[in-house]
Amino acid sequence: MSENTSPATLPDGIRFAFGTLSVLRVNVTRWDHAAARNGMLCAPLVGLVVGLAAAVVGGALALLGAGALLAAVAAVAVPAALTRGLHLDGLADVADGLGSGKPADDALRIMKQSDIGPFGVVTLVLALFAQVAVLADQFGQSWWRGALAATVSAVTARLALTFASRTGVPAARPEGLGAAVAETVSRRAALIVGVVVVAASAALSLRAALAVVLGCSAAELLSRRCVSRFGGVTGDVFGALAETAATTALVILALG
Repeated sequence: MSENTSPATLPDGIRFAFGTLSVLRVNVTRWDHAAARNGMLCAPLVGLVVGLAAAVVGGALALLGAGALLAAVAAVAVPAALTRGLHLDGLADVADGLGSGKPADDALRIMKQSDIGPFGVVTLVLALFAQVAVLADQFGQSWWRGALAATVSAVTARLALTFASRTGVPAARPEGLGAAVAETVSRRAALIVGVVVVAASAALSLRAALAVVLGCSAAELLSRRCVSRFGGVTGDVFGALAETAATTALVILALG
């Protein structure tokens, strides 16, 4: 990653966030630690856009009478499409790495392979089933509840990435997205962003705020496990954290 001595602006961070966390075409003008810091602080904004896109597609299908299940499948497909499935791929790779029982270097090598092992397949299938099941339940109650669930889960997923980029969470490899964003965000800045997101969610409903908190808590537990197991975070770990946070948030919303 190149270094730039000039301060990164908010637009630099937004472009970095959308350029690395979505397929939306943006002109990433800076690729340095300052831009990465601002970008990861803006990660929940990417989640908001992705979540609203999922909410619009799923909500429209529900309103048109397509059925709650189809609306849910569409709401799960939209974030996958807007990230090229990288978060889901990361979840599967991390499951294979953790499940392998191999030393850190061997586990990281397994995660870099293009194929998916049995641990990855099972984890991926169960996560997708859980997401579709919850969203089908929410869309079945009302299009608004389904749209809210899709949005909250997407924002929670990206907020988990903000926390995973904080100081004290090292990169497992010297290259890749993990190395580019690891330890770029101060703990204080991450906490401020978290408080803002939780407060905004609480304005919608207390359960939404609880979903954000517990979703990020689940991702934090996985993050600590990965740091202990692999020596740090990688791009795959970031994807796994996002899917873990999103799925947990959805489950909490389903309990209401």
